[in-house]
Amino acid sequence: MSPGAPTPTIAVTTGEPAGVGPELAAALLAAEWPGAHLVLVGDRKLLEQRGGRRIPESNLLHVPLATPCVAGRLDPANARYVLDLLDAAVDGCAAGRFDAMVTAPVHKGAINDAGMAFTGHTEYLAERTGARLPVMMLVGGGLRVALATTHLPLAAVSRAITPARLAEVLTILDADLRTKFGVAAPKILVCGLNPHAGEGGHLGREEIDVIEPTLHRLRSAGLRLTGPVPADTAFLPERLEGHDAVLAMYHDQGLPVLKRAAFGEGVNVTLGLPILRTSVDHGTALELAGTGRAHPGSLIAATQLAVELCARRRS
Repeated sequence: MSPGAPTPTIAVTTGEPAGVGPELAAALLAAEWPGAHLVLVGDRKLLEQRGGRRIPESNLLHVPLATPCVAGRLDPANARYVLDLLDAAVDGCAAGRFDAMVTAPVHKGAINDAGMAFTGHTEYLAERTGARLPVMMLVGGGLRVALATTHLPLAAVSRAITPARLAEVLTILDADLRTKFGVAAPKILVCGLNPHAGEGGHLGREEIDVIEPTLHRLRSAGLRLTGPVPADTAFLPERLEGHDAVLAMYHDQGLPVLKRAAFGEGVNVTLGLPILRTSVDHGTALELAGTGRAHPGSLIAATQLAVELCARRRS
């Protein structure tokens, strides 16, 4: 926590203005947060209109919209505004004004349509903070699922899983489970890439050539790793027993399972950053924006986890 601060200050970026982020973020302030002080980062008029409540000065870092916004209607003219929210939160974390940041969803397409290359929060925050390799992990439903690769086309995944990358991802996952989540001796279940974990090379050699040798080397260095195991049975209760996290090789290998178990209550945590960042497990839900039907469960869970991580870091 910041020196002398009795409770952590958490920045909540309010995301794509045409999506559900502004109203969900405003809804956070309807609850009591005795363990934290929340600061919403966004346009005051937008947040108060969409959230239906006045936001106290102490709970707002005003960043003006570039152009007026209609709920449910994307406008690339506001793409720079969305990135400005992230920049303000990152800068505040780096300067010690914020102890962590929580992010509402953004729309990658709208940002790219504005001519700015953007593959996702995870990669953007890594670049802004100088982190060499961010690791995406989702938490919920009693699971922690991290990813060896994130927002890549499926055709590019195999090339991206190199011994160096896999070793670095597992090292970061092990270290952050210890330091951020307080797991004294993490045990990680590692999925194979191919069906049946390659079936002895008959369904692919990535397990034999890359994954197994890397796991062997890291075990020699003290990491507690199981695998590679077939992904289709990795999430069976008997497989998961005794493990603190699962490492999936690509985005849609691991996340459908977690989202089935905890959608709407899951939390995305970015490991490997010099700052604390959590996020929702869902997208902008343009069809729900402005209707009052969007549920803040995932954003509440992300904020609660950010508060817990701040408290653990202090202790």
